[in-house]
Amino acid sequence: MQPVLQLTNVSVSFETPYGEVEAVRDVSWSLNPGEVLAIVGESGCGKTVMVQSIMKLLPKNSKLKQGEIVVDGQDITHYKERKMRKLRANAFSMVFQDPMSSLNPTIPIGKQMVEAIKKHHKISTDEAKKRAKKLMRMVEIDDVEERFHLQPHFFSGGMRQRCVLAMALASEPKVIFADEPTTALDVTVQAKILKLIRELKEKTGVSFEFISHD
Repeated sequence: MQPVLQLTNVSVSFETPYGEVEAVRDVSWSLNPGEVLAIVGESGCGKTVMVQSIMKLLPKNSKLKQGEIVVDGQDITHYKERKMRKLRANAFSMVFQDPMSSLNPTIPIGKQMVEAIKKHHKISTDEAKKRAKKLMRMVEIDDVEERFHLQPHFFSGGMRQRCVLAMALASEPKVIFADEPTTALDVTVQAKILKLIRELKEKTGVSFEFISHD
């Protein structure tokens, strides 16, 4: 089986006024289709930097010192922004620790999901609404017809994270990076979100890279 994402001997550093800071050192791993890979480490050890280096979202003072990044057998190590923009849309999605960082507090959840779907698929608004509601049901949001028209502040933290997961699935990515997606939730809700991630993996075949300090 060909890995959907593979890192080989990747090292990333930052140029600072105090000299070079090594954030990621000689990291190698592979992620297969439909697999969950957990990256666990203390805060500040470089987990998020590693993911941002894959998506090429690091600041200008960063440098990929060595290594190779391969997506679906294609070497993207030296991809420029134009190629990466297309790749990010088709291959990667991201789920963050705080769902409100991914949601506009003033716009109804349904409208935000429709916009995300239409950004990646050339379909009508009505068809996008159908897909959005289907995704909301897939992540086990109840009363979809009513909640589709509500702003994020009407949702609990766990429900907001479910909405973010639904939006991450909207582009039909190969890999979803889940960057500490349960940290801001209480223990009971954490367990439900972890169970949901497992179920989504089984239903869609998407691969997850799960980042945590816990």
